[in-house]
Amino acid sequence: MQEPSESQGPDGMRWYLIADVDRIDSPALVVYPGRVRENIRTAIAMVGGDLSRLRPHVKTHKSPDVTRMMLEAGIHKFKCATIAEAEMLAACGAKDVLLAYQPVGPKLERFISLVRLYPATGFSCLFDDPEAAESMDKAFAANSLRIHGWMDLDLGMHRTGIPPGGKAVMLFQRYVKPANRPGGKKDLMPVGLHAFGLHAYDGHIRDVDFQRRKDACDKAFAPVLDMRQAIGAHPVPVIAGGSPGFSIHCLRKEVECSPGTFVYWDKGYQDQCPEQGFLPAALVVTRVVSLPGDSRLCLDLGHKSVAAENELSGRVSFLNAPVPLTPVGHSEEHLVLDAGTGRHLLHRGDVLYGLPFHICPTVALYERALTIEDGRLTGEWKNLARDRRLSV
Repeated sequence: MQEPSESQGPDGMRWYLIADVDRIDSPALVVYPGRVRENIRTAIAMVGGDLSRLRPHVKTHKSPDVTRMMLEAGIHKFKCATIAEAEMLAACGAKDVLLAYQPVGPKLERFISLVRLYPATGFSCLFDDPEAAESMDKAFAANSLRIHGWMDLDLGMHRTGIPPGGKAVMLFQRYVKPANRPGGKKDLMPVGLHAFGLHAYDGHIRDVDFQRRKDACDKAFAPVLDMRQAIGAHPVPVIAGGSPGFSIHCLRKEVECSPGTFVYWDKGYQDQCPEQGFLPAALVVTRVVSLPGDSRLCLDLGHKSVAAENELSGRVSFLNAPVPLTPVGHSEEHLVLDAGTGRHLLHRGDVLYGLPFHICPTVALYERALTIEDGRLTGEWKNLARDRRLSV
């Protein structure tokens, strides 16, 4: 359905309309670079302009073009979920890249190859398990590498991580490796895994009410601060939260923040985090391809074109629908909508602009995003890191 708050810009025009949309085959992913730049500026402002506290997650955009836009804005720390994303960042010249994953099996071998391929980039990774940490330590040492490890803490999501507390402190301290200082020479750091910081992700805390979300976030984060104090070996940096907690953790001067969705934004976080001032900057363009009834229509926007992990009503919202439309069927290539007791007033070939509820997996469905500036198609950005492997 149409979104009144987002349908018009300050000049009274609908910001998303594409004058030459007939040049675009559907379904298509389109991005609005001006809005992307504004979202980057907003994120920087939320951390008080302190770029050392901002570590964007690139899993949302997977794009060298967006990465370079962030680098030009002065952002130098990044977070990613795959080896391909990490390689994309290094190839763009990123200086500090955290693989927010505990590399095991072949992924550990690939990570080592990547570190050796891009010596100018400082790579780090997560760890949360004694056996995995020991494997990493031995593998890094065997390759004469010193790699920073961020301990992944489980704050209640029960997905990855170790609960903050005594066992976590002991595991962290096991890999705190002070420099050797032989008689006046420059410090020599031992090779292997170096426990460096704490990674505290609380993406399960999503209450729409900001105060309730903040209270839950503060409660979950308190043991992290206790653990940081208990480690005591050296100042321990902390990476906290993702998108839903960004407006809370950005107020903690002692932590880095790693939102990702902010760069494109989506309907899901627009509804869940209304206090965050980000702009939708990526849409899906779709067309009516069939009219199976007076109140029913079919779009070329199937599972392969928009993230489909939510229930039917939570997949895409149409900014320019002339009447409320209810999704009644979704398959690989088609989305069927119904106008209920009324008529949908649409014709075959009509264009609808859809705001995905979850933009991150939607981007992964497209090899490229088409760029729209001043209401016209201007080019494309490759979603390069949607591939699982680039060169290593």
